[in-house]
Amino acid sequence: MQFLEFARVCERLEGTPGRLDMIEQVAAVLPGLDDEELPVFVRFVMGRVFPDWSSKKLGVGPNLLYDAVAYVVGTKRETVREAINTTGDAGLAVEALLAKKEQTSFFTEELDLTGVYREFERIAAAEGQRSQREKLRVAQWLFGNALPLEGRYLARLMLEELRIGVGEGNVRDAVAKAFEVDVRLVEHAHQAMNDLGAVALLARRDPDALSRVTIEPFRPVKMMLAQAGTIAAQIEDHGEVAVEYKYDGSRFQFHKVGGVCRIYSRRLEDVTESLPDIVTLLREATDHDVILDGEAVAVRDGRPMPFQYVIRRFRRKHEVDAMMEKIELVPRVFDILYLDGETLMDRPFSERRKALEGALREHVTSQFRVTDAAAAESIYAAALDLGHEGVMVKVLDAPYTPGVRGRIWVKVKPGVETLDLAVVGAEWGEGRRAGTFGSFLLAVQDQGRLLTVGKVATGITDEMLAELYALFKDRVIARSGKEVTLEPEVVFEVGYSEIQTSPNYESGYALRFPRFVRVREDKSVDEAETLDSLAERYGRQRNGQESL
Repeated sequence: MQFLEFARVCERLEGTPGRLDMIEQVAAVLPGLDDEELPVFVRFVMGRVFPDWSSKKLGVGPNLLYDAVAYVVGTKRETVREAINTTGDAGLAVEALLAKKEQTSFFTEELDLTGVYREFERIAAAEGQRSQREKLRVAQWLFGNALPLEGRYLARLMLEELRIGVGEGNVRDAVAKAFEVDVRLVEHAHQAMNDLGAVALLARRDPDALSRVTIEPFRPVKMMLAQAGTIAAQIEDHGEVAVEYKYDGSRFQFHKVGGVCRIYSRRLEDVTESLPDIVTLLREATDHDVILDGEAVAVRDGRPMPFQYVIRRFRRKHEVDAMMEKIELVPRVFDILYLDGETLMDRPFSERRKALEGALREHVTSQFRVTDAAAAESIYAAALDLGHEGVMVKVLDAPYTPGVRGRIWVKVKPGVETLDLAVVGAEWGEGRRAGTFGSFLLAVQDQGRLLTVGKVATGITDEMLAELYALFKDRVIARSGKEVTLEPEVVFEVGYSEIQTSPNYESGYALRFPRFVRVREDKSVDEAETLDSLAERYGRQRNGQESL
């Protein structure tokens, strides 16, 4: 497939409002792709370059993009920046700039889909002092050979924000339709492989194999997610439930085969070198080959410490030993996905728990099985006394569903309700906030789209203002007056008093009295609250079920 053809597909999808029409269009393309093109197309059309489990990162920021396009067009970086600021869309701005360049370019090569992917691999592989120079050189070559429409989607892919509204759910359904397989089999395979591109290839080559796909060590899968709920509702719906402490730590996934161990963060980043103590503790606690799901908790004198201490360890790449002396981490393991060559994800939670207790000698989290709400409430009170965030209430007969947020796991904690929301924009501050971003525009995710739900300005200290400015200043991709558009890469945890319907934001909802709680550095934008979950919270709120 020529990259121009891919760009035309994206342009059609960008103008398609209906989900079913999108699925039809994607499904119509898939059978005509060869085996090399198919997985690349599937990932690209979702705005992703590499499989979700892969540690490869493009590492192309706005400034590198400005420089590459400026070189190709024969202008200054500021001109490119201004064009993007004017349109509010890097892709459309690059398309317009390349249209002028086209008149003076004679020696160009046609871009094809897999060729672009290989160039992206070269960008991701660039390391060391000269890495930015190499990334820039490859980006210049791509834009130098791109037609204007191709430039629109090259720019967006480089920033990993395709803006055509095609999410995982749409592509999953399109794969099922294109190769005439049960969508549940596609979903099952995707949960285990964590790569819809590879799943699409398997669906064409050997559909029967979709049901036999298993999780593989050192190929991390997305972590199962919880949503807010109540103890009473879970017991009413399921009878006996498992209650566990909810830790104020950071999720990890631990993989071990023989003596080889790796540990992955919630964002599926390899953090083995940052957490050697956790790796050693878990390696010494089992003789089995395992994939474990747990939480790293910072402790001092036996008491848990706040989340910010944990994340300092996850971020640490240098002087790890010194940081280990300052911040002690301990693992708390609550699930097992793989044991001695066998995938356990489809097993009921009660069976997985039994397997976990048999495989791990230490570090298994406490669990209480209850059928009575009063008993569960006493466990909840004890968790708070011990310094934990609250409790998790889990359904005993449920499978492990990677990346799915549902009522199989429910989190219960006191105080203000919170949401994890993607940061998509900001506004320059005034007064003591002058020179920094004073407020931030937030969004929920919905099938590949990010829909705004409000702004947050309160709860941010002067010290945090400076930290947030440093975090976002290189993520600005467009400016309009006092407002800026940001690369959607950061998640905020935000408290609120109430969810309201509102025509002012794209989601149709707004938050009353939103308050910044913290940056969720352990979460990716894919894990931001979904529109469906927000609507469900609104419904529970109206029915008076938000209280414990």
